[in-house]
Amino acid sequence: MSAPPDIPAPAAPAPAGPAPYPVDLDVRYPDGPRNRWTVFFRIILAVPVLILLGLFTQTSLDFDSTNAASLAGGFLFAPTLLLLLFRHRYPRWWFDFNVQLLALVNRISLYLLLLRDEYPSTEDRQALDLRVPYPDAKAELSRGMPLVKWLLAFPHYVVLAVLSIGVVVAVVIAWFAILFTGRCPRGIHDFLVGYLRWSARVTCYALLLTTDRYPPFRLSS
Repeated sequence: MSAPPDIPAPAAPAPAGPAPYPVDLDVRYPDGPRNRWTVFFRIILAVPVLILLGLFTQTSLDFDSTNAASLAGGFLFAPTLLLLLFRHRYPRWWFDFNVQLLALVNRISLYLLLLRDEYPSTEDRQALDLRVPYPDAKAELSRGMPLVKWLLAFPHYVVLAVLSIGVVVAVVIAWFAILFTGRCPRGIHDFLVGYLRWSARVTCYALLLTTDRYPPFRLSS
């Protein structure tokens, strides 16, 4: 009697990768040629929305206005801290306000960083895709973590400060590239979007307090 054929052992399941970070940001790359005139005068055209942004950030920490962290200081951080610390709640209306203001800051940043030509809207999403899930405060957020998150995020502040030098260089290159070719190089676009993504994650972790998961040290999604 012949021996039974060997039956291959079932393959071991592939190890599951890390869960995606709960905060993400993306910006559509412009399809057609850019508007050279609005790019040339961009800083002047942005004055009205910068004044609007200043009304929200005049009492905030002294960060660069193109950084999402500029929206958060005592104005947004302190109420969220107190709500979590004493009530262990994150009211939906307050969360929605925080996220919408974060989105407005990022739409203004898209305009200033030459990523898009649409004038920043105060309500429409435009080309910005910002995803911040609403947390279950009692199940997902610690009462005490908000007291130390701003300190734990210090390494991110340092890295973002260094990256901001590269952001300035990238915007200057993009300005000349758009004026001469009508396009922003895709690599520069991806780098600037990655910087905004990283900044938004740090802002949500340390200042808006929407998640307890520590932000990853990366530009990609």
